[in-house]
Amino acid sequence: QVQLVESGGGLVQVGGSLRLSCTASGRTRSIVAMGWYRQAPGKQRELVAKVTKDWTTDYAESVKGRFTVSRDIAKKTVDLQMNSLKSEDTAVYYCNAESEVGPVERVVTYEYWGQGTQVTVFA
Repeated sequence: QVQLVESGGGLVQVGGSLRLSCTASGRTRSIVAMGWYRQAPGKQRELVAKVTKDWTTDYAESVKGRFTVSRDIAKKTVDLQMNSLKSEDTAVYYCNAESEVGPVERVVTYEYWGQGTQVTVFA
């Protein structure tokens, strides 16, 4: 099992910045990828940014150039630096971790979620 705890959400004005942080505990050695998703009211949860299994980064088109995701294995964290925030970035942001357990020929993938942190961008 992996537990994820987020921090750093809050209220920010349009054009401002926020930094979200997520710390993992438990079977952290099994984690192969970490990232952030968000869900706005009435919308589906969507990928914001992630550090993949291959240590590349994926970003939603809407946040490219404004958000930066980073992962620190030693600290067991994944952070999301959000700059030039827009009102449409308002959502609950969820930390996500993918873990793999078992031998290569029979690996099982698990997905874990944090409890979510609210980000509200106001004009």
